[in-house]
Amino acid sequence: MKARRNKKQVPSFRKLIKTSKVKLENKLKNKQFKQQSTIKKYRKEQRKLRQAVKDAVSKKPIPLEDPKSKRPVKRMEREEEEEEEALPLDMMDEDDLQLMKDLGQKASFLTRDLSSSEPVHIKKRKHESVIDKYEKMPRTLQTAPEKELIHLLPIKDKSGIIPQTREKPVTDIEQEEEDEEELHVEEEVIENPSQELTLEEHLIERKKKLQEKKIHIAALASAVLSDPESNIKKLKELRSMLMEQDPDVAVTVRKLVIISLMELFKDITPSYKIRPLTEAEKSTKIRKETQKLREFEEGLVSQYKFYLENLEQMVKDWKQRKLKKSNVVSLKAYKGLAEVAVKSLCELLVALPHFNFHNNIIVLIVPLMNDGSKLISEMCCEAVKKLFKQDKLGQASLGVIKVISGFVKGRNYEVRPEMLKTFLCLRIKEVEVKKDTEDINKPKKFMTFKEKRKTLSRMQRKWKKAEEKLERELREAEASESTERKLKLHTETLNIVFVTYFRILKKAQRSPLLPAVLEGLAKFAHLINVEFFDDLLVVLHTLIESGDLSYQESLHCVQTAFHILSGQGDVLNIDPMKFYTHLYKTLFKLHAGATNDGIEIVLHCLDVMLSKRRKQVSHQRALAFIKRLCTLALQVLPNSSIGLLATTRILMHTFPRTDLLLDNESQGSGVFLPELEEPEYCNAQNTALWELHTLRRHYHPVVQRFATHLLAGAPSEGSEALKPELSRRSAVELFETYSMAAMTFNPPVEPSNSKKKDKFLQGDSFLNEDLNQLIKRYCNEVATEIPLDFTKCLKTSLQ
Repeated sequence: MKARRNKKQVPSFRKLIKTSKVKLENKLKNKQFKQQSTIKKYRKEQRKLRQAVKDAVSKKPIPLEDPKSKRPVKRMEREEEEEEEALPLDMMDEDDLQLMKDLGQKASFLTRDLSSSEPVHIKKRKHESVIDKYEKMPRTLQTAPEKELIHLLPIKDKSGIIPQTREKPVTDIEQEEEDEEELHVEEEVIENPSQELTLEEHLIERKKKLQEKKIHIAALASAVLSDPESNIKKLKELRSMLMEQDPDVAVTVRKLVIISLMELFKDITPSYKIRPLTEAEKSTKIRKETQKLREFEEGLVSQYKFYLENLEQMVKDWKQRKLKKSNVVSLKAYKGLAEVAVKSLCELLVALPHFNFHNNIIVLIVPLMNDGSKLISEMCCEAVKKLFKQDKLGQASLGVIKVISGFVKGRNYEVRPEMLKTFLCLRIKEVEVKKDTEDINKPKKFMTFKEKRKTLSRMQRKWKKAEEKLERELREAEASESTERKLKLHTETLNIVFVTYFRILKKAQRSPLLPAVLEGLAKFAHLINVEFFDDLLVVLHTLIESGDLSYQESLHCVQTAFHILSGQGDVLNIDPMKFYTHLYKTLFKLHAGATNDGIEIVLHCLDVMLSKRRKQVSHQRALAFIKRLCTLALQVLPNSSIGLLATTRILMHTFPRTDLLLDNESQGSGVFLPELEEPEYCNAQNTALWELHTLRRHYHPVVQRFATHLLAGAPSEGSEALKPELSRRSAVELFETYSMAAMTFNPPVEPSNSKKKDKFLQGDSFLNEDLNQLIKRYCNEVATEIPLDFTKCLKTSLQ
């Protein structure tokens, strides 16, 4: 017969990894307890068997007439049998007497009927209940022993903690002594009480363990890097260290393994996406090199998938705040592990946009952009920005934009503004809004046979034919992405971005997302379809007039409106005078305090509104804005003053007749009205730029230089002209260059390098010579005429 197979399957390595340490210890204890109980049971059965054989050999049939024969008195059972034999036979029924005789015949192996082929245990089972009935009869002289209880570990249930006890098995003294002697050696082996370590010894031990783990991680990683195709299985061994169970080094080892695996995948991942093999490809015969490559790719994708699942689980554990049964990692360490896991996901999002499971990483990262932890939110937003900046084709950007748009809509537009600010990093500036693909990528037309015959000779036609054939082959072999595909991806991306922006403008106008939406519209306004321009300008003007916007949001509205009008909207007949009026009115809300950051938006708006639309700007409007900018330069920080003065210089070059502001004579009738909010009617021609005289004495050297330059009429040549590093930079660049965000003087103050040593005057040298002589004379007079006598004063006080 075939040996019966063990149906119990051996647990897999993955299952063992997932099993907690406490569970494994409990399984081991249960197994040991089961073995010990089996051994005890076997010994008990052997002891009973030996005792039965001894009784059967030593027992002799005792006649009823000889009650004085020698009988053993060791056990109570013998005494009961003697008492039963001493009873008169008339007191027993015939059935009981026959039963007792049968029992006597079958009491041992020697008196058993050998003619019967039936097993002994079967007959024994038939009369087991009868024997138990006689054996369990109460003894007259024996008292029942008290039951001893063993307290076991309690069980925790939904209702609470349930205590557990068990009766201690009653055993003979000899059996207990034998068991104690047999288990004495085992207890000595098992019980090795570990000595308690001091804090210093514990730290040294932890350092040793950590060093060993680091060396092991480095060895596995270097083996994979040296030959990825042969050592791809080492990745599995390295990934198994993510389940490190030693509580002393578990957190540190897991962090090191996460970073090591992330760097490994970045290095060994191919530059193409690995697809699963079809059934036909699996069945075909291939070479050994191809088979080795396939095994490497399958192993790489499998381990990469498991690694991403591990990272996702770490983030979920931190979010759910649920302590695991193993208690290896504390709740406080969950956040540190989650931060390292998110950092690795961000690195893989940027480094491997072409590889498998990139969409899964996007789905993990996008909700974390709106996380409550500022560190994790900024980390994810920076990763998405970096991905947008480096994505030339637009495939990865489109995937991220889709997930962000759906997430914002699902949260009812209650998300962080940083999520929408990432849209500003999209690389779609060069895309035209609507143009036929033939205009963008016109196919080259080849000459027909008739055209060749008219214009070319026979030899030229032959050469032309060869050139056209070669050019067709080169076009077919070209591996670069076509402009048509790129245009299609960018168009779809822009559609999703504008749909998100317009939804917020329509449904969530008081949302904190509005500044990010207006800033995005200002950047991509030249790509909006012309059909939406009128409606969009009406919405922007309504938002400004509502008064619910802050100064910064209203400036974004103005910037968006003029970006629209400076692009394709230039052909539209729209008068944006109300936006000029609003900007003119908003300028004085800026100062050197909290609103100083709005100067950068103002500089952008002035460039679009005045410099680029010079033909649509009147002379009166230019004068009013120049006067207001110079006034504003007095109440802002130095870098803002430099930016405003640089814009004033550009306006004075763009509108040459504005130099009348440098003269104190009035031009025409009327008085300058600085409080009037209409730049066209404030009579700015009747004032002068007296602010430049104040700015010329400014403590900042660059502000002084600009003020002096403007007072001289902003010349491009001569001694009053600016240096190239100031004149060639735009106003926004100068604003950023001389920023004082680092709380230091910019540019730094040059130290004085005087070669002459300073001579410090001492004593009388500080005083005038006449004063010194006068002091000496009075001191001498006091010393000669009025001598000091303290005893006289003492006598008067005593009296």
